[in-house]
Amino acid sequence: MILYPAVDILDGQAVRLVQGDFAARTVYGDDPLDAALAWVEAGARALHVVDLDGARAGAPRNLDAVRRICAESHVPVQVGGGLRAAAHVDAALEAGAARVVVGTAAYEDSPMLANALAAHGERIAVAVDVREGRVSAAGWTQDTGREPLAAIAELQERGVRVLVYTNVDRDGMLEGPDRDEARRVAEAVEGALVWSGGIGELAHLAALARLPLEGVIVGKALYERRFTVAEAQAALA
Repeated sequence: MILYPAVDILDGQAVRLVQGDFAARTVYGDDPLDAALAWVEAGARALHVVDLDGARAGAPRNLDAVRRICAESHVPVQVGGGLRAAAHVDAALEAGAARVVVGTAAYEDSPMLANALAAHGERIAVAVDVREGRVSAAGWTQDTGREPLAAIAELQERGVRVLVYTNVDRDGMLEGPDRDEARRVAEAVEGALVWSGGIGELAHLAALARLPLEGVIVGKALYERRFTVAEAQAALA
């Protein structure tokens, strides 16, 4: 199981949000590359990078930072945030992303998702960001009206084989994932599933390690040194 330390970029800085709220940010570094390299030097074998400015604007805003992280980290980098057109996906992949995460466009632009899947296959993941029990989009500001399991079934019917599931209500709260929710979602996913949201201690990772997940994204708990990269990877193993 893969540990994905998170590098969220907002206004050029490495930050973490609480429950997807752009006003509730904590800055952890002036240069996202420094944050990325710190996780790699600590032993991370992959990274999860989110262009929060892009998520808010609807188009990538931090591709230069993504390009630097991909070039200098020497590990696979999963990139999301504002990728709502084919050109955005292509640009992120050309910047060095091993995988891109599409959110809003997956629910609003069926042809775009179909074309991206046809062109790039499992290098395309779809975000299932859940707030108050429903899938949200547009930087977690819009309710799509979809129930998570129904959305997952629909996406899989359309050929999606990689999903990144985030419980936005728990994100940044450090209180742990909803284990029943995680089990239900894992049972519903036929391909690869990456889990995100609420990780605050090693026991949370150990619980998720019992599920058929590809990996887990961890942000705030690592930045606040609740455990190390090595400890997290051991818990997932």
